[in-house]
Amino acid sequence: MGVFVDYCNNERYHESLNNVTPADVYYGRDKAIIRERVKIKKLTIQNRRLKHQKQAA
Repeated sequence: MGVFVDYCNNERYHESLNNVTPADVYYGRDKAIIRERVKIKKLTIQNRRLKHQKQAA
């Protein structure tokens, strides 16, 4: 049972917690993780747009 609880608290992402672990929320790491994800997503979208613009030209 302890292994399952450890997995749920430290490894499993929870959708209700913006897809971070409960441990991340508890220790205050959630905001930084979400900010980094947003930054990565913006860069990915920009790169994809540039790639598609080059292909269209």
